[in-house]
Parts: sequence; C-alpha cells; structure tokens
Amino acid sequence: MPAANNHAQNRQTPTARRGFLASGLGVALFSSAVFGLSGSFAKALLETGWTPGAAVTARLTGAALILAIPAIPALRGRWHQLRDNWVTILLFGLIGVAACQLFYFNAVARLSVGVALLLEYLAPVIIVLWLWAASRKRPRALTFGGTLLSLAGLVLVLDLTGAVKVDPVGVLWGIAAAVCLAIYFFITAKENDTLPPIVLASGGLMVGAAVMWLAAATGLLPMAFSAADTKLGPWTTPWWAPLAGLVVLATVLAYVSGIMAARALGSKVASFVSLTEVLFAVIWAWLLLGELPGAVQLLGGVLIVGGVILVRLDELRAPVPPLRGAVTTTANKEARTQATSPLEHANDVEPVP
Repeated sequence: MPAANNHAQNRQTPTARRGFLASGLGVALFSSAVFGLSGSFAKALLETGWTPGAAVTARLTGAALILAIPAIPALRGRWHQLRDNWVTILLFGLIGVAACQLFYFNAVARLSVGVALLLEYLAPVIIVLWLWAASRKRPRALTFGGTLLSLAGLVLVLDLTGAVKVDPVGVLWGIAAAVCLAIYFFITAKENDTLPPIVLASGGLMVGAAVMWLAAATGLLPMAFSAADTKLGPWTTPWWAPLAGLVVLATVLAYVSGIMAARALGSKVASFVSLTEVLFAVIWAWLLLGELPGAVQLLGGVLIVGGVILVRLDELRAPVPPLRGAVTTTANKEARTQATSPLEHANDVEPVP
C-alpha cells in the first residue's frame, strides 16, 4: 500500500508543478500587461497639460500610501530592518523609482510610448558594455551577439534614415532612463533576505515621492496639473480616471503581481516574461492613444528584445563554480550571488517604468 501511495504521489507531482508554473506565468503576464499601461495613462495626462514631474509625483504618492497598508504589518516587530537597509531603500527610491520614472515620462512626452520603452530596455546592454569596459574581458559569444543585435535594433528604432522623425531630446531622456535602470540593477543585484520585497517597494516609492515633492517645492522641478478631460481610445474620461489607472493598475497591482511572479517562477524566468511588457505597451498605446511605431521601428524593437533575450539566455548558461570543503549555507549563497550576473536578482522588485 505505501508503494502504491508513493506511485500515486509521483504521478500527481508533475501535474501539480505544471499547474503551479502555469499559474506563475499567468501572474507574470498580468504584471507585464499592467506595467505596460503606465506610458499610455501618463501620456493621456501629459497631453492635457500635466508636466512629467506632476504625473510622476502623483503616481508615487498614491502608490506609496496604498502599499504602506501591507508593508506596515510586514515590519511588525522588525522595524530595525529599515535602519539596517536604509541605504538600499534610499538608492532604490532615488534612482530606481524617482529618476528612472521621471526620465521615462519625459521621453514619453516627446516620443511614442513604444519607442520610449524600447530605449529604456537597453539597460541590460548598458550593463554588459560597462562590465566589459571595467573588466576588460570580452563577454561570451551569446552575450556579445545579443549586445550587437540590440545596438542594431537601436539604430532602427531611432530611424536614422529619416523616414520617421524622432525627437533627439526625447531619445536622450529615454537613454537616461536606461542608465538609471542599469544602475538600479547593480544596486539590487545582491540578494537581500532580510528586507521583504513589499517593504522595499513601499519604502522606495515613499522616498521617490518625497524627493519629487521637495524638488517641486524648491522650484527645481516644474509641476503643473490639469483638470481637463482626457482621451483614452474612443472614450473621453475625467482626469482622475487615467491617474487612478496609473496608480492602482500600473503601479500597485503591477508591483504586487510582479513580486508574486518572481516568487513563483524565480527571478530569472520572471525577468524573461517581463520582456513582454514592451509588447503590451505598444498594444496599449495603439488601442488607447492611436500610437504605433513605424515598420522600421517595430523591426528595431524586435532586434532589441531579441538581443536582451540572448543576454539573459547566456545568464542561464553561466556556470556556478563549485565550492570546496564544508561551507555554511550563507557562504554558499554569497558565492552563488557573486558568480551570477547583476541581472539575476533584478526582478525580485521591479523598478517602475
């Protein structure tokens, strides 16, 4: 009888795993879909007179207040974690949230949503180039090929032949967003088991919101709001509709579902699925704003995403050197972290695009 029970359990295990994997993939795709809405909701506000700084500040403030609800109970009895990790939270809020998002929204104000997001997705390529320059060691063939493919895609996205006019200032904003995203990946590359992801997300959003309000109060950041109706697809909506979508859908739900996906699938698989955000962003911009990049730019986008996929495939193939002798679990974890790419742990908490 025990043998029969074991046989039944063995038959059920693969099915359960497939169901769990499918559930995780569904959550990851949902996260990418709602993250991809941010550019469309933001642009609807920008076209009525909102400044990028105002849109970012409203988004961060609303999302920080909502995410504080689950973050506070998660810290019960462990408030020392904030003191122990204040540098990580501060850098995450300044770079991964405030700067990255502000630069992206400035790019969206001058470019189509799809092109702006494609420029931001050059972050993995920037990381490869930086590590190459710093170590003076040429990347492996797959990473090198992926980098070249993404750079070729960048040329097509910028449409240097002139068939589609691309705002050079918008391009600079998009590249600046990519640089901030790359820095964010370096900041969060080392796995941190002591700080819950929801606390890091909430803390980073609070820091980002505080920085934006301080910059506005000192006159460094132009801040203009508008109560005019917005246009989303065939619908004319009040201003608060896209703002609510920006806060609730494209930030709160996107963060929570992204954390769930990373825990279910692992950060590497979740990071692959997150690439579909570009596709969702283009589709949403087409449906809600009537924007669609030109054929050459779409081809360039395919090359950029394809290059990033090659880079991340190379990460999966990266060997982890064996550890000799009896080593503690903590030491094993540190060695594995140092042996992997900075991108491996980046999607445990995604930056707001």
